Amino acid sequence: MKILVVDDESRIRKLVRDFLAKKGYEVVEAQNGQEAVDLFFETNDYDLIILDIMMPVMDGWQVCREIREYSKVPIIMLTAKSDERDELMGFELGVDEYISKPFSPKILVARVEALLRRVNDGEDDGGRLEAGGIVVDKTAHVVTIDDKPVDLSFKEFELLTYFMENQSVALSREKILNHVWNYDYFGDARTIDTHVKKLRSKMGDKGDYIKTVWGMGYKFSAND
Repeated sequence: MKILVVDDESRIRKLVRDFLAKKGYEVVEAQNGQEAVDLFFETNDYDLIILDIMMPVMDGWQVCREIREYSKVPIIMLTAKSDERDELMGFELGVDEYISKPFSPKILVARVEALLRRVNDGEDDGGRLEAGGIVVDKTAHVVTIDDKPVDLSFKEFELLTYFMENQSVALSREKILNHVWNYDYFGDARTIDTHVKKLRSKMGDKGDYIKTVWGMGYKFSAND
């Protein structure tokens, strides 16, 4: 698998590259945002991107925006910023994971493996889910609502799929984190709530099917 590592610090790029290479990944480096965009669209064959925020020429936010217009490739945002607003902005733009510097290279590799495993499992797991005019095609990774396609990020797709597979079941935030973000994701309720808010918005009136279970989490029901 091929991973694009984008950071203006050569020391960070080398650290990440060495740990990923030990796991058998092919790593391509970019030292600024513009170079990252050029490399990505040159071949568009990357399986995952590790992306810093604060970089010269073009920052990570703009890189994410440009790539998300054409691709749902998994993105891990790697940044020195730890402000809650920055993290929430990343999720709004379609970032799949968010890791603050300084970080453990072993934890980063674990996140990479978990995210890629989720992506590959989704591709291999065929099937079709339908409820209340919503159709999730797990093989094609496509969602339609009333026969109209809905553009979801990878995590939004995973979240909706998990909800529909567990219709009328009250799901705690912990369960959702464990399933959709995998057990080794050290996230919190903000991550889920932000994605649910965005998912509801994209679903229009059907967003009401995702109901808040106060003090616990969420429940999907198209029958109430």
